Amino acid sequence: MADNTEAVIQTGKQAEKQPRSVRVVLLALMIAMLLAMLDNMIVGTAMPTIVGELGGLEHLSWVVTAYTLATAASTPIWGKLGDMYGRKGAFMTSIVIFLVGSALSGMAQDMGQLIGFRAIQGLGAGGLMVGVMAIIGDLIPPRERGKYQGMMAGIMALAMIAGPLVGGSITDHWGWRWSFYINLPLGIVALLAVSAVLHLPKKRVEAKIDYLGAGLLTIGISSIVLVTTWGGSEYAWGSARIMELIGIGVAALVGFVFVQTKAASPILPLHIFRNRNFTLMSVIGFITGFVMFGAVLFLPLYQQSVQGASATNSGLLLLPMLGAMLVTSMVAGRVTTSSGRYKAFPVVGSVLMSVGLFLLSQMDTGTTRLTSGLYMAVLGLGMGCLMQITMLVAQNSVEMKDMGVASSSTTLFRTLGSSFGVAIMGALFNHRVQDVMAERAGALGSKMTEQSAQLDAASLAKLPAAAREAYQFAVSSGTHSAFLLGSVVALGALVAAVFVKEVPLRGAGAPAKSEAEPAAPMETLAETV
Repeated sequence: MADNTEAVIQTGKQAEKQPRSVRVVLLALMIAMLLAMLDNMIVGTAMPTIVGELGGLEHLSWVVTAYTLATAASTPIWGKLGDMYGRKGAFMTSIVIFLVGSALSGMAQDMGQLIGFRAIQGLGAGGLMVGVMAIIGDLIPPRERGKYQGMMAGIMALAMIAGPLVGGSITDHWGWRWSFYINLPLGIVALLAVSAVLHLPKKRVEAKIDYLGAGLLTIGISSIVLVTTWGGSEYAWGSARIMELIGIGVAALVGFVFVQTKAASPILPLHIFRNRNFTLMSVIGFITGFVMFGAVLFLPLYQQSVQGASATNSGLLLLPMLGAMLVTSMVAGRVTTSSGRYKAFPVVGSVLMSVGLFLLSQMDTGTTRLTSGLYMAVLGLGMGCLMQITMLVAQNSVEMKDMGVASSSTTLFRTLGSSFGVAIMGALFNHRVQDVMAERAGALGSKMTEQSAQLDAASLAKLPAAAREAYQFAVSSGTHSAFLLGSVVALGALVAAVFVKEVPLRGAGAPAKSEAEPAAPMETLAETV
């Protein structure tokens, strides 16, 4: 009897200590996610200065492409490694690789070195994103997880707003190398906090890593990303190089699916896709990535070219959309936590996202900043309903042993969606701008946009008034086409959301019929102290 009483007392003490311990871990996780999200935004702003010092303008795109490729290709592998050998070790390893890549990138002496070091950095970044989501999945029961994942959506919004501003400030005052070195102190803080406070059960699976599956998946994803990156810019969509990449990608992915059916411990267990909700969340995540990154690309371009906004504050131009996304994501998380119900959010979010994109497609050369801001807010409200709910429902749809691959798969589909969104919407935008310029400005218009349909502010200011007006009309026509396509694609998310089955979320506050389910997550939570 005394032993039972002592156990109850110890449990009570643990319950008192848990919130502080979990908050410290979450702070470290948010720092890690901020690193992964901020990096490309900061580096993008510093690129003109980097090229000015290192040269290699012809290889400029590879500084971003190498990072993106490595991140996308490594994402599913990090998720599987966490499931097999323990989340904490995999996450800390990814932080170390990211910091090593950052330090080396800051010391690069030529463009070739920078591209190689950025690939190392990207390998680590793939583990950062997956690790954050999977550790939250281990620590927090799904019923409580919504409010914490809302915080993560806030970090994403903060990175998109602050990235260009921070990048410009660092480059101007400290030099471009500090765009990479700034990661080191933040990363070390996150590493120390995770090492000291996060205590998850150690895992050791005897099964060997599916190296063949990992290789085929890496080739397949790399081919897809290269097609979406190079298509319509480096190479024509119908060129031999693009066709080769498509063929290699399809063959690799078909081979990957076959290997996964035979592997003892597959990188991406296909059985998780038998769960309807998980598959639907993957589709919604892909579409959300498609829409979101397309909007982030074209909205500042429209406001700078047509509305005359300053490029220096390009991050602030997205504030109506990102602010609305942040608020809605936080509210959705709280409501989900208190009620345990979530199906309304994917449905409402998909409707708002489609409506917001349709409204943005109606912008023209006379649209005011207030009007475009309201349209952006509608889009932001829709994306806020979807951003973290997709991860929450996906994680709730699998067993704890598959938490890592569920998190990595959801992240991967969103990443691939963003690649397709930027490529397809970008191709449509460029084609429309070039057509309109040829119609309105004749040979001069065609010459102006033969290299790229996007002109910077300096180039735009030098144009004759008639040519400048033609270009502004062309950009508004291009954004109309791109956002109209996005609106149609967003309807696919609505169709998927309608078929989502509302399965009770596991957790202490879940309905009685699922009360037996939270044992594993809550035991893990207790181990953090």
